[in-house]
Amino acid sequence: MTRYAFTVSAQAHYDAAHFLRNYQGKCAKLHGHRYVVEAAVQLTELDESGIAFDFADLKAALKSLADGLDHENLNELPQFADVETSAENQARYFFEELQRSLPEPAASGLVYARVWESPTQWAQYGPVEAPQPRKKGAPSGMKRPPRRGRR
Repeated sequence: MTRYAFTVSAQAHYDAAHFLRNYQGKCAKLHGHRYVVEAAVQLTELDESGIAFDFADLKAALKSLADGLDHENLNELPQFADVETSAENQARYFFEELQRSLPEPAASGLVYARVWESPTQWAQYGPVEAPQPRKKGAPSGMKRPPRRGRR
């Protein structure tokens, strides 16, 4: 039997610097990104307003966390003292913090946190069965670089 649910997603952004300590390559040097973070909550019921979870509440929780990373060197923050500042670990940070801060049943319905570090690459953290995006392209707020050469 097929089960159905409502999925609500929101995004926030932050600009931050970082470097990867245990990496050989360009990312071992201090550099920065305009990160976009996205989170999704999945619920099976709507409230009396016909809403699964308010977009404004999800965005506010996400923005509050993103603001704590904005214009920081991530390597200097306590939440990344013992882990690399990779997009993967940033996604895990957002997921775990949202699980702690969102009210139930939204906290239990958190599907994923996804961190875009460029218009074409992201890392996601959540349960193994979390959905993957169907369409290609950058999230809002990120512009895809112009194509060069042959199409």
